[in-house]
Amino acid sequence: MDINREPLISLALYHTLKWSVVSPMLHTYFRGQIYGAQNVPQSGPLVVVSNHASYFDPPIVSNCVRRPVAYMAKEELFDIPILAKVIKLCGAYPVSRGNADRTAIRSALEYLDKGWAVGVFLDGTRTPDGRITNPKRGALLLAAKAKAPILPVSIWGSEEILKKGSAIPRAVPITVRIGNLIDSPNSTNKEELETLTQKCANVINEMHDLGR
Repeated sequence: MDINREPLISLALYHTLKWSVVSPMLHTYFRGQIYGAQNVPQSGPLVVVSNHASYFDPPIVSNCVRRPVAYMAKEELFDIPILAKVIKLCGAYPVSRGNADRTAIRSALEYLDKGWAVGVFLDGTRTPDGRITNPKRGALLLAAKAKAPILPVSIWGSEEILKKGSAIPRAVPITVRIGNLIDSPNSTNKEELETLTQKCANVINEMHDLGR
């Protein structure tokens, strides 16, 4: 990927998709409620960490933080034609699960260096109830390397959008809560990263427990 060119293309496509599809769908079809938007810095590198319960989460988060967010997404998702197009428009790039995908990590750091936000789901995968149960420290490692602050975000209700066997999104209410910024880790020390990772998980789960 040409990191100097691709973000500009993604930026234009992101805004097109946001205003024509994502924002109208979130605010009307899903009756979206957003709290804490004032906590989002609108410039500079930023690591957005959140819970994850639906394939719809990346565009929802990107829309709510009001700036483009590049997401690592498991490479299998890029084999699903329609979904692949949507997540690419939202700045997603593939990561291979089960090994240290250095290309994906390098891409994330390059996006951060260009002033983009990078989104990471703390559990690394979807959870059935939207709560974080097994947070990984990769997001905090990225933040430490890029010296980027961390923004905790909670998505409530997205696990109900798509039920097993259904291809049609359900019109369920979605609530997004954006927490206060958390300072970048001072180092890549494992213990510090784990402590801050758990702090992020606790903040997000507390916001999630507030419900609608």
